[in-house]
Amino acid sequence: MQTFVTCIHVFCCFFLVLLVLIQSGKGAEISTSLAGSSQTIFGSSGGANFITRLTSSIAFVFMATSMVLTIMGGQAHRSLFEDLGTDTTVSEEVRPVTLPAPVK
Repeated sequence: MQTFVTCIHVFCCFFLVLLVLIQSGKGAEISTSLAGSSQTIFGSSGGANFITRLTSSIAFVFMATSMVLTIMGGQAHRSLFEDLGTDTTVSEEVRPVTLPAPVK
């Protein structure tokens, strides 16, 4: 399950970067920069609205997969510590550390 969510997360990451790079600034229209005229599939301003909504949707999926992966990772670490047991005693044996003699 974690592998599947990770694949979706990576796909969303690359797609989100692509969508942000495709978008123009606030003053320019995306439809004129891609097609060169107002006769596009989405209409005169529909392309900009569509890409903005698509970017928002992909960003939401990216944040959701980030949270799911964080929760899954936390549960994996919790189970690891539970498998180790609750014995947290430290060994009382202390050995002196000997350092090698300096080289001249």
